[in-house]
Amino acid sequence: MCEYENQREMVDRLMQLQRNYPSLAKVGAIGKSVEGRSLVYIKISENVNQRSFLEPMVKYVGNMHGDEAVSRQMLIYLAEYLLSRYGFDQRITSLINNTEIFLLPSLNPDGFAEAREGNCGTSSGRGNANGVDLNRNFPRQFDEPRTSNFRALSFGREKETTAAMAWIFSKPFVLSANLHGGAVVASYPFDDSPSHQSGKYSASPDDPTFKYLATVYARNHRTMSSNIKCEPTDNFPNGITNGARWYDVPGGMQDYNYVHSNALEITVELTCCKYPPAATLVSHWLDNRNALIAYLEQVHTGVKGVVMDSRGNPVPGAVVVVNRGKSVKTTNQGEYWRVLSPGTYTLMAQQGGSSSEPVTVNVKPGVAIVNFQL
Repeated sequence: MCEYENQREMVDRLMQLQRNYPSLAKVGAIGKSVEGRSLVYIKISENVNQRSFLEPMVKYVGNMHGDEAVSRQMLIYLAEYLLSRYGFDQRITSLINNTEIFLLPSLNPDGFAEAREGNCGTSSGRGNANGVDLNRNFPRQFDEPRTSNFRALSFGREKETTAAMAWIFSKPFVLSANLHGGAVVASYPFDDSPSHQSGKYSASPDDPTFKYLATVYARNHRTMSSNIKCEPTDNFPNGITNGARWYDVPGGMQDYNYVHSNALEITVELTCCKYPPAATLVSHWLDNRNALIAYLEQVHTGVKGVVMDSRGNPVPGAVVVVNRGKSVKTTNQGEYWRVLSPGTYTLMAQQGGSSSEPVTVNVKPGVAIVNFQL
């Protein structure tokens, strides 16, 4: 943890993990940047080559702003930590045995190549090679037509944005977090509002669950929950904030996940300084290590199960409706997952003109199994 890795060094480090742990780690890419750098991830799971039935998928995405560099290193360290402790640490072993974990250290490697260590404020490298802020480049939920047509949604967007959108479309992610820098806070949807007025709270239908998820990260971080003020105007009681309440961000990735996929995503700001000296990396890792792990574990909170037809066959594309929060669709194997904060919920499944009987569930820490028959 003595220096920042460049693109080649980062890929080499991830590939070494794949060689060291071939049954647990697999390196891949979701696409390429404007300048041709691979957008590389590492997948970690006990059955890394094939997802087990009802095994949920979770992801971390780092370095979306190229000059916000700490997240890039944190995800490299997290991969090494998880793999090196597998089989020795019961908590880590259980997490890997029951979860598909995807870590993408850098969504903006071109920007990172331009950024410079020691720059704490916004500087060169924030945007991609075209100078575009990737976290303003996703479909704007309040300003663009709502459609499920991927070609229409992705038209005219940056290569990195399109790659991330396609990845989100192609995988049944359940939970996600997008890691940034420049503050120390866990921010949750919505990131913007119809009026685009900064300081205006913009609640999603899953506001209680998002508050719960953000609080899990903040409380497991060494200092985040203490309302750290990187700027005099910062005010984050308990270390969390609604995104739009902080400032308006149209076209952000966390809202895109919520509106256009099954995944719940928050944005975590890791450090006051965006690109601090490498000598601080150990301290930042110790600040975030337990929070990163605790947040991954939340993919096993709420409800999961299978939707079947009257003959017991799985029903792909069925909609599982929750009385408080958004609906989710089943996979091609009829699976669904729904992260929920503790409380009482009523769920039912629908497809076409068919529906199941409603089921009331008292959600506690951990995951409840609820299967539906249409």
